[in-house]
Amino acid sequence: MNSSAVQQSAVTASNPSSSLMKRIIRNRYMYLMILPGLIYFIIFKYVPMWGLVISFQDYQPYKGILGSEWVGLKHFQRLFSEPEFWVIFKNTLVLFVFNILFYFPVPIILAVMLNEVSNAFFKRFVQTIIYIPHFISWVIIVSISFVMLTLDGGFINEMLQAMGFEKINFLMSPEWFHPMYIIQVIWREAGWGTIIYLAAMAAIDPGLYEAARMDGAGRFRQIWHITLPSIRSVIIVLLILRVGNVLDLSFEHVYLLLNSMNRNVAEILDTYVYTTGLKQGQFSYSTAVGFFKSFVGLALVMLSNRLAKKFGEEGVY
Repeated sequence: MNSSAVQQSAVTASNPSSSLMKRIIRNRYMYLMILPGLIYFIIFKYVPMWGLVISFQDYQPYKGILGSEWVGLKHFQRLFSEPEFWVIFKNTLVLFVFNILFYFPVPIILAVMLNEVSNAFFKRFVQTIIYIPHFISWVIIVSISFVMLTLDGGFINEMLQAMGFEKINFLMSPEWFHPMYIIQVIWREAGWGTIIYLAAMAAIDPGLYEAARMDGAGRFRQIWHITLPSIRSVIIVLLILRVGNVLDLSFEHVYLLLNSMNRNVAEILDTYVYTTGLKQGQFSYSTAVGFFKSFVGLALVMLSNRLAKKFGEEGVY
């Protein structure tokens, strides 16, 4: 390196802001592409955080945030002393565990199966079929389920009756809420969830499979020793993100399934916030519930990310 380059490096090192500005100018088109997404997150994700302060107030809409009385941790103390809250918290955790145990592996299995299909036309056809439910709203998904499961003329109950069994009240029975919920989640989201895994599998070197076949490895050994280890980091990243949403289940989906008969197992934090906040007008208390939910999600993301790095994975940040 000549003396002028050394001097330039020394000047750059001594002035980091100048170096940052030069990098921004040099990569200005890349930064312009990021700008719309950045503006979206600032307006719709960060600015609304200002509203969290009402969880420390007795918020009155006609007084506004600046005029409402500050009450400290009053609403959080009420939150942790409400027996109903802990039942709802347990319901939310149960649905999350069902999601991890029964939904999360399904896109991986589907992606592995599709990756083994050699007929390109059949593969694209199956991919299209399993993607479509993602674009159907929860209202339609739940409505179709109601039509199939209802006691009066529902296809499933009519079939059970024809086989000599008694009809089952799927829609009003608490014990059928969890199976119905998770089947609908898999039906709508499993196909869409395969996209990232299939993209990760497309990046695997075909030479690895060729070498494995020459060594006598069958399809299952190739999947076990090549495919799954190659997408392990993607699986862990998506699992961390899923863990971060531990208390953030689909409000619309659960609310459509909720009724007076299954409320003791179907009421979750999202529906509780809606009921107490909007229907009963307890804005500060419902905001405290939402604050608690976000805090738990953030803590779990940080914890799972730390664990992932401890075991040699990249994590999400």
